Amino acid sequence: MLEQVSDLPIGKGIYFASDFHLGAPDKESSNTREAKIVRWLEECKKDAAAIILAGDIFDFWFEYRKSIPRGFVRLQGKIAEITDSGIPVIFFTGNHDMWMFDYFPEELGVTIYRNPQVIEMNGKKLLVGHGDGLGPGDFNYKILKKIFSNRFCQWAFARIHPNLGIGLANYWSSKSRISNSEGTEEFDEKTDFLLNYCLSMEAKEHYDYYIFGHRHIPLKKMVGEESWYINLGEWVNSAHYARFDGQTVELIPYQ
Repeated sequence: MLEQVSDLPIGKGIYFASDFHLGAPDKESSNTREAKIVRWLEECKKDAAAIILAGDIFDFWFEYRKSIPRGFVRLQGKIAEITDSGIPVIFFTGNHDMWMFDYFPEELGVTIYRNPQVIEMNGKKLLVGHGDGLGPGDFNYKILKKIFSNRFCQWAFARIHPNLGIGLANYWSSKSRISNSEGTEEFDEKTDFLLNYCLSMEAKEHYDYYIFGHRHIPLKKMVGEESWYINLGEWVNSAHYARFDGQTVELIPYQ
């Protein structure tokens, strides 16, 4: 586990990506994107000390006790191959795939986190998470997240037959911002809730890097004098990832 590693081996790196939104906006483009992600994972495998997927990997995900959403088998197969080789793969659940339970840990050897986590390595301190529900504002979503995270609500949804439940969820996902955008989201320093969250955290405790997804804007922005906020962007309209080499985190476009 990363928490037990104090130094990154020479020549190794930790890779970060988020917001693949597999399943959106349609099957054909999702399959093409999945193949691209699998190629990227194969490239990462060559020197990865760990691979961190920071949420919204799927546009919708819900695990029934005996079934999961159809598709995405090539991604799952590649992840199993990577974890079987001894490379840790870590998932942070996002707002689109928060209903991820024990399937990925038990079947694919993936570690799941639902809240931001601290990684301390090579004397550097990283705060990593998906990013939803952090910072000021967005009260409607924060209330909705509490409802979706409620065990009774999860139990109640699981009572719906998968054909209907997954069908309804996929229809809802088709109305999401990623399914109806062309990568035109804008960044405003004054109002961006994740930047404000990083600034407020940095005022309390120093982190060298804040790494999040959710905003769909690939971004590397200074926070204070010695810290950086990195947003990983999304893979529907573009594709970026980050790599930590033990000293710095670089945001890299994937062609």
